[in-house]
Amino acid sequence: MAHHERRDRRGPGTARRALRREAPSTVAVVADPAGFAAMRRYTTFTFDDHHHYLRQTEGLLRSLTAQGVHTRVGLFEPDDYANFCAQERIDPDTPDSRARYVAEIAATGATVHYRGQPLDRLLPLLLDGWERQETGERATDTLTGLGPCPGCGKDLGQEALDAASHILDRLTTGAGPGTHHLVCSVTGATGPLVAVLHIERTPRGGTEPATAEESAFRTVLAAGLATGRPGGVVMRTIRDGDEQVRGWSLNNGRLRPLTEAEVFSAYCTDARTGGPVPPEPGLVYRAGFPLPEHTAENQRHERRKDDL
Repeated sequence: MAHHERRDRRGPGTARRALRREAPSTVAVVADPAGFAAMRRYTTFTFDDHHHYLRQTEGLLRSLTAQGVHTRVGLFEPDDYANFCAQERIDPDTPDSRARYVAEIAATGATVHYRGQPLDRLLPLLLDGWERQETGERATDTLTGLGPCPGCGKDLGQEALDAASHILDRLTTGAGPGTHHLVCSVTGATGPLVAVLHIERTPRGGTEPATAEESAFRTVLAAGLATGRPGGVVMRTIRDGDEQVRGWSLNNGRLRPLTEAEVFSAYCTDARTGGPVPPEPGLVYRAGFPLPEHTAENQRHERRKDDL
């Protein structure tokens, strides 16, 4: 039986273009002027104007998209880049080193699928993703550093994560259907940890699938529960055109519901000056409701607080 070889009659240029469409690309952007100024210390980084650099980057993104290339955009963070080069023991002042860093972002960092969005709309998403990842990593480091419970041997970090999941479920269940905007803040020795979460709850009780936002929120809340450091949770709910806000204070591993007066006072006081702020029109101030207590390893040690 004769064997007939199937030949690709396309020219080499056509074949390369076809392959190019099947090779995804990641473009990392220096988003802010301060970061751009830091990159200019490298002689091989040839751009001298941030606005021009962003226009050229946007042109590259549009060109890749026009070729049918699946393109994602990440944040090029100069300090993180310098640390990456130091860890890899490579010279940061080379295009190859920058390419290796972008490859690392593609594998592990927060990226956004480029669909032709203007960069001025895309960059805030990248910055939010970077801050969420950095916050989540700090909170995760705190939890993994706790180790096992001296009395029962259970993993204290995992216990706190389980407790945070129960609390988050109780928060959204207790508030009922609607759009919920939650903020969890925890003070720390190296700066505050802040996580923001938007979540929809349907009248039948269902919620959207878990997101990176939700994971970061649970991790920050768990870090506050496990270390006993002070903080709080605020939840704004929009339902049928009405908007209401509730709050809880976090201390010694427990979330205490704020009274209606305490929520009003917190929202109507300038945090910097202590002076009064006019109430928001149409916003209803509500007392928080009771939440499950995190009881595992309630004896807090100053060493754990300093880890955060």
